[in-house]
Amino acid sequence: MSAVHLRPEPRETLTVAQVRRAALRASGLDRPRPVRDGPVGTRGLQAVVDRLGLLQIDSVNVLARAHLMPVHARVGPWDVTALDRASGTAPRRLVETWAHEASYVPPATFRDLGFKHEAWRARAASQGAQIHGVPLDQAPEVTEVRALVDAQGPVTAREAHELMGARHARSTEQWGWNWTVAKRVLEYLFAIGELTSAGRNAQFERRYDRADRVLPPAVRGLPPADEGDARRRLVATAARAHGVATVRTLADHWRTRVDRTQAAVDELVEDGVLVPVRVAGWAATAYRHVDATVPRRATGRALLSPFDPLVWERARTEELFGLRYRIEIYVPAERRVWGYYVLPFLLGDRLEALVDLKADRGQGVLRVAAAHRAPAGPPEGDVHDDASVARELVAELRTLATWLGLGDVRADGAAGDLVTALTAALHAAADPLP
Repeated sequence: MSAVHLRPEPRETLTVAQVRRAALRASGLDRPRPVRDGPVGTRGLQAVVDRLGLLQIDSVNVLARAHLMPVHARVGPWDVTALDRASGTAPRRLVETWAHEASYVPPATFRDLGFKHEAWRARAASQGAQIHGVPLDQAPEVTEVRALVDAQGPVTAREAHELMGARHARSTEQWGWNWTVAKRVLEYLFAIGELTSAGRNAQFERRYDRADRVLPPAVRGLPPADEGDARRRLVATAARAHGVATVRTLADHWRTRVDRTQAAVDELVEDGVLVPVRVAGWAATAYRHVDATVPRRATGRALLSPFDPLVWERARTEELFGLRYRIEIYVPAERRVWGYYVLPFLLGDRLEALVDLKADRGQGVLRVAAAHRAPAGPPEGDVHDDASVARELVAELRTLATWLGLGDVRADGAAGDLVTALTAALHAAADPLP
């Protein structure tokens, strides 16, 4: 379907509250996590990836790396070595590529993202990316790095630089920051899908290798994916992850062009996979995945990473929860509103608090640097007072601390309007952590 005027008019109307609850159900955050005797392993990790389609990677480790937190939010304490095995041991269940930023994705999704890899190649050429004045795709250094990976891979950027020798100085030309030539070339080959990561080392460095050696045989033996089919699969995955979403949100999930996403949406509507819906108060048409449901209530509880799919598109977060949320890591301290590494606290169907957290591994303490009530959210849904929010937040902080191997939760010197209630709740829950 190519003409806008041929799109069917929505026959369903949903309230924002219904869309919010549908999003929580789709994301796996609408109900309490099951109580288990021990940490979840590969099965729990796979269930979250199947639901969300990907895990966005971030190296900031002030609390826990961002790709670990969405799993914890949905299944509770889990064995993070399951991710090391899934991404670092053949046959791999997860591989790295650029999706919604750098992400872990299933191998079949890596193949579906082939059109994005080609777009990276075209972008580098159109932007005139060079090494020492030579176009990147023609630079002898690219040939050299390919040969090095062929012979030595998997290899980190640091190892590749050492193997290439000091003749290749660092450079800030167009691609990269103060990267070595080896790092710039490896990242280019990673972006175009020629390389992926065979796993991460203890320093969380990528171990680059050829994609055709990392992908499992069932995927690497297939021909390139048809772009139209791939876009439809990706959009369907995004729609399933969000429940009800606009085209903007579906495009943002994989960071793809809105116009091409709209074309895939139109085809999925024709196929009955997506249903156009009108959301009260929204100008844009939204689309409900055919399997999405709207629970009568949401009763879950979770601390959300800034890179959790539920909140990573900040405009949608504001539309659904009434919260204008921004990560402030790169904001000067004196200009921060909520803190350095701030996690929204989900309680029921509302984001009730914003908590600035740090894992003090040296002292074995989860430190609360700031705790604020979130600005007034949607008028619908259960409303919680400070004391009840603080009690639930402390319970979640204690679960998180135990998972991180920390023996205590402290809010000494914390800032924010929730600190008084939080401190009282911490004192009331003074039993030692397990």
